[in-house]
Amino acid sequence: MATVELKNLLKIYPNRKGEDVKAVNHIDLSIRDREFMVLVGPSGCGKSTSLRMIAGLEDITDGEILIDGKIINDVQPKDRDIAMVFQNYALYPHMSVYENMAFGLKLRKYKKDEIDRRVKDAAEILGIEELLQRKPAALSGGQRQRVAVGRAIVRKPKVFLFDEPLSNLDAKMRVSTRAEISKLHARLASTMIYVTHDQVEAMTMGDRICVMNGGDIMQVDEPLQIYNHPANTFVASFIGSPPMNLMLGSIQRQSQALYFKADGAEILLKLSNRLADAAADYVGRSIIFGVRPENIQETNTLKDFEPEHTAHVTIDVAEPMGNETILYLSSGDQSLIGRVRSDVRTEVNKTITVWFDPDRAHLFDPETEENLSLAT
Repeated sequence: MATVELKNLLKIYPNRKGEDVKAVNHIDLSIRDREFMVLVGPSGCGKSTSLRMIAGLEDITDGEILIDGKIINDVQPKDRDIAMVFQNYALYPHMSVYENMAFGLKLRKYKKDEIDRRVKDAAEILGIEELLQRKPAALSGGQRQRVAVGRAIVRKPKVFLFDEPLSNLDAKMRVSTRAEISKLHARLASTMIYVTHDQVEAMTMGDRICVMNGGDIMQVDEPLQIYNHPANTFVASFIGSPPMNLMLGSIQRQSQALYFKADGAEILLKLSNRLADAAADYVGRSIIFGVRPENIQETNTLKDFEPEHTAHVTIDVAEPMGNETILYLSSGDQSLIGRVRSDVRTEVNKTITVWFDPDRAHLFDPETEENLSLAT
């Protein structure tokens, strides 16, 4: 397969009526051989533009793209040895499934028996052998997506590119299809770059995740590392569903210990040694306290806890999910989300005591928004 490197990659769209639009801002990214790399972020973050530059569908303003160590900036898309799966499938409606999958190989003048072998092998991998003679109009959304993937597989490219391929599918089909793509990656042992705005897809599919925002790379790491150790408040709030709770407050010193005091709320939490070290220079200053919903638990469900890590909150909304319950909580001006066991009794407007796991909390600088607790 292949490695892919983006070096100082820049994309600017000229705008005659105002300032130019900087879609991708001098990013550097190395994608390993046979890696499944997911580019994730909100609309307009630059992920699709980056993918299209790799594919050769967008001109590069500055920087370099290398595949297997070779600069491909001026190489035509058809000569880059990549295959792309688009969001809208891009199937020819007048052609059968077989013809759609074979079309690219015919253009490259492959022999008929080689084309037949590759198409049938890809159809077997994807489980669409019985669909080969159908037209796209006779296929479901999930089946069309498989055909689009099959058309890429027959090329046997160095790199597969996926541009939000599941966004047109319903929720149930997205779950099953993303599992199929993950299995496909394991079977083909190929290099894949996958673009999505869905952080669930990113977490479940990627070997590593590249989180982007505003044309910049926020963090690149393995999914659980990003979830447990977000580099900044953007990553903390974007990755995770529900997102991380972020409370603005200040650091106070009491009896030789450091505490976090939330602004406009009756929340005063003792910091663990790790967080206290990170907050040593922030005594009397503003800071952001972050904690995941699952790390806020109702104290009645705990056998042992320190009162200095608890607070009284009010239940505003309870959402039973079957295996768990999502609680929307408030204390003064602060709003929080907790994820608790399904057997926890929840009554709207009831005041409960919750425990904040001190070992899973984070502190962020309110100006730079960087995670202070990563340095300790």
